[in-house]
Amino acid sequence: MTGLPALRERYERFEPRAYLDNNYSPPRADFSSEGSVVPWKLRCLADTFGSGEIRGRTLIDVGSGPTIYQLLSACDHFEEIVATDYLEVNREELRRWVRGDPGTFDWSPFIQHVCKIEGRGEPWQDKQLRLRSRLRRILPIDVHRPEPLGAPLQPQADALLSAFCLEAVSPDGAAFTRALSNVSSLLRPGGHAVLLGALGESFYLAGSVRLPVLPLDEADVRRALHGAGFELRRLRCYVMPPELRTGVDDVQGVFFVHARKPGGE
Repeated sequence: MTGLPALRERYERFEPRAYLDNNYSPPRADFSSEGSVVPWKLRCLADTFGSGEIRGRTLIDVGSGPTIYQLLSACDHFEEIVATDYLEVNREELRRWVRGDPGTFDWSPFIQHVCKIEGRGEPWQDKQLRLRSRLRRILPIDVHRPEPLGAPLQPQADALLSAFCLEAVSPDGAAFTRALSNVSSLLRPGGHAVLLGALGESFYLAGSVRLPVLPLDEADVRRALHGAGFELRRLRCYVMPPELRTGVDDVQGVFFVHARKPGGE
């Protein structure tokens, strides 16, 4: 696995649009089948946030990348969402979407699908406007620092969300657990964490750059959560079917976690 300095250097060549096309276009974004990977992720998020258990003033999305799909169900339950990413190109991609700039990635099929599975009969444009209005801050982050945002966050967030970030930027299992511990400092005691990540993946492509990933299995995820002090509430796993193994990575599956930071009320 590549060390942190070399990994940071590789990420400077990350191409947001290539990453989006590889992972959030057909066949992976096939909304005709609930069994496809993107609908599965959206269903996990909708069910978890729809329970009403995870809510509050602030949610921090750790390592947002250039994507907003992971926030669609969460945005109904928080006054403010803070997106974060290490790369300025990804932060700018998010700012462009919030502004509604022409030529940004088309997330409307994702928003329409989430509205459908949430079943409230809401026009998808209303959810899009709500997310844009609540996505008020887009900040730089480094999950390998004890204070990932550069300074203590006051007050701490009520919930954390992170999708396909920590295993993609951690050289080894110890670094993955430390990164979980670092981002936990952003979360209030008793707060909830929702994580999506890759299982059995060693690389992915984002344009001209091939980026290493820490291969994890279910036991690794459980061990890291325990080591970072989280209480596991739910863990689901998805096996990537052969037709979705398109060569842009070697991912074997996806994990979905709902965990809680001890303490609080």
